[in-house]
Amino acid sequence: MGSYVLGLQQIDREQVALVGGKGAHLGELARIDGVRVPPGFCVTTEAFERILANAPELAGPLDRLSNLDPDDRDAISAGSAEVRQALEAIAIPDDLAAEITDALVDGRAYAVRSSATAEDLPGASFAGQQDTYLNVIGAESVLRHLSRCWASLFTERAVTYRLRNGFDHRKVRMAVVVQQMVFPQAAGILFTADPVTSNRKVATVEASFGLGEALVSGLVNADHYQVRDGEIIDKEISAKQRAVLAVEGGGTEEQPIAEDQRDQAALTDDQVVRLVELGRAIEAHFGRPQDIEWCLADDEFQIVQSRPITTLFPIPEATGEGNRVYVSVGHQQMMTDAMKPLGLSVWQLTTPRPMAEAGGRLFADATPLLTVPKSRAGFLEVAGKTDPLMGDALETVLSREGFLPLADEDAPGAQVPGVAPATIETDPAVVTELIGHSEASVATLRREIATKSGNELLDFIFEDIKELRRILFDPRSHQVFTAAMQASWWLNDHLRDWLGEKNVADTLTQSVPHNVTAEMGLALLDVADVVRNHPEVGAFLQDVEDNGFLDELPKLPGGEESRAAIQGYLDKYGMRCVGEIDITRPRWSEQPVALVPMLLSNIKNFEPGAGKRRFEEGRREALDKARDVLERLRALPDGVAKAEETERMIERVRTFTGYREYPKYGMVSRYFAYKQALLDEARRLVRAGVLDEPEDLFFLRLREFREVVRTHEVDRELIRRRKEEFRSFASLTPPRVLTSDGEALSGKYRRADLPEGALVGLPVSAGTIEGRARVILDLADAALEPGDILVTAYTDPSWSPLFVAITGLVTEVGGQMTHGAVIAREYGLPAVVGVQNATRLIKDGQRIRVNGTDGYLEVLDAR
Repeated sequence: MGSYVLGLQQIDREQVALVGGKGAHLGELARIDGVRVPPGFCVTTEAFERILANAPELAGPLDRLSNLDPDDRDAISAGSAEVRQALEAIAIPDDLAAEITDALVDGRAYAVRSSATAEDLPGASFAGQQDTYLNVIGAESVLRHLSRCWASLFTERAVTYRLRNGFDHRKVRMAVVVQQMVFPQAAGILFTADPVTSNRKVATVEASFGLGEALVSGLVNADHYQVRDGEIIDKEISAKQRAVLAVEGGGTEEQPIAEDQRDQAALTDDQVVRLVELGRAIEAHFGRPQDIEWCLADDEFQIVQSRPITTLFPIPEATGEGNRVYVSVGHQQMMTDAMKPLGLSVWQLTTPRPMAEAGGRLFADATPLLTVPKSRAGFLEVAGKTDPLMGDALETVLSREGFLPLADEDAPGAQVPGVAPATIETDPAVVTELIGHSEASVATLRREIATKSGNELLDFIFEDIKELRRILFDPRSHQVFTAAMQASWWLNDHLRDWLGEKNVADTLTQSVPHNVTAEMGLALLDVADVVRNHPEVGAFLQDVEDNGFLDELPKLPGGEESRAAIQGYLDKYGMRCVGEIDITRPRWSEQPVALVPMLLSNIKNFEPGAGKRRFEEGRREALDKARDVLERLRALPDGVAKAEETERMIERVRTFTGYREYPKYGMVSRYFAYKQALLDEARRLVRAGVLDEPEDLFFLRLREFREVVRTHEVDRELIRRRKEEFRSFASLTPPRVLTSDGEALSGKYRRADLPEGALVGLPVSAGTIEGRARVILDLADAALEPGDILVTAYTDPSWSPLFVAITGLVTEVGGQMTHGAVIAREYGLPAVVGVQNATRLIKDGQRIRVNGTDGYLEVLDAR
């Protein structure tokens, strides 16, 4: 074959740039012993490039296509159609056409399939975005469909996908696979890992009569099998009404299946098991789970495609023998986004518990806790109380016989989780002393780190992390918020039994002292009071888009005062941001424009003095509730004793609850100091030619960066690879619980006491409220109106300034003591967290009712 055509036997997986993802995988498949691939060849990307080179008129349309908004469907439709029409109209040069037709076998029918250079790769699945043509007969028809495949690189779907995922249209190339047709009695798909649960031990087979294109495109029902360890563990035979079959003369068509065949299985059980064995061999060859298209002709399986399953969440590297169970750290920290390597490593250095990594997230190995009876019971009790979905997911795993057997009671294992009663006295001085020590320590850090650079800086940071851990895990600090949680549980349990009221502690903990996150939200109201007095500043902020706006403010009337107020806020809270446990995320001090939407919302929606008034109203409501509860208790039998004990618990919960938010504030204050110093060091390395850009730092672990500082040498390929991995990890959704089999579990609420159609969650702040749902996934889109209910994926402390402007809260992730729950109670907002898929099930603008007492919400209009 010539320079533009390669036989499949000449191709391997390293030739993606030349033959595209599909072609490279088919060539590699053809090299595996025991795997049959229909014979054929690939028209290389060099042929496509030659066609483009003969069409300079395409440069302008391609440039315009690259600059489109991925949401502008009309422009994408028009622009992509223009490029496709131009490509199909280009004549194939005679020598290229001859090389292709010489590779054809007379009288044979062919499948002509696109193979783009960015498809079927580990980090991106472009499956189905370009075209496949089946039963193509004759050289002229093959050439015509070759041009159509080239043009299909610019379908609307493919263009939109590339725009959304940062792939350059001009850098993606198209090869075309031409294979002899197989006319199968059955065809389908094999997933070597369960695509629903992600379990790597369970293979899933889908099979139907005729050509597999019908199944891939969703036109027909399929038989469904699941196979584990060589045995079929689940089988469902579908009624198959139609099949897609090849027709004489070329092409395909849907045809009805004879009635006596519709309920027959497309495969025998033996064939299913044999197919899965073949799939396991392919999986082993490629080194990761595969999505395989197959067909069966004359009792022989032929493989027509195999690609990585890109939707599976990775498995943490095993930390011990046997089966393992991991729990998501991100669900506990309200940050389920992927983290960059520097962020992962700094968090791992911060926490004493070993953390496993998977998909850019951290997981704690719960296996030691779950294999000892006493610690299992304690851990499940805590998990079920703080995050019922995680608790249910763990119970589901443990219910599987033999998956995680219990050791003997006295066998070595983990200690019982920390649920022992807090013994600390209810003394406000304990809280002020802890805060004072932390603030003094951060001040010392900022002063000393400014004098460090090079090796000395890195050594200093590693030493200071030890100080951070000492403060974070101070036993007195742990006792304070443990006491607050236990007092809250005591109040809710006893007052429900004695007075018939649910979740009374939610009201009793409004406007408590020392809640730095709640204070942060109220403080932005004070900034709004300053800016509100200067209309020209407010008008200027409406159009602000870049972070230099603070330098422009002094040019406006009232700008100096406004700038001082905003800067004062940043001086205290500027180390915060969305996803703040990842040190690499941009802080408000680095991107102050992130505060502008919330500030403008406060100016619009509140009267002067709202911050102090809001706090005082909450405090008064809490104290009124306390008086009411105590009076009613005294009227009960043995009421005086009950009231005295309740009063002690109310004092305890109000004294200690606010501190729950402080340790993290101290931690991110230190993180920001580290980050600023590390970026300064990275800039020095850029000037020295060691790094290409300062942010390359983020894709190195802290210890790796220390080596770069020491040696002035860096592995640029490692940084490039990690950047690609991070992009692929960002699109994954982490599960609450993950097993060493790869099974991802999110848990279920098992409740029957709900109104019809209600969405269930965890009640974390009592009360019921109706209002407009504002579904917000990015703080930059936080244009709120009075009475709105915030619906979002998760809220970490950076979202707290929004809480002053809403009347209720719904999140997909959360627990009783996560930040959103604590601040919702502080502000008296009815809140339900852990509502699975809330941001997809609720439409922005719908009217909803949130019941924060019983833990559900209802959609009141269909929209």
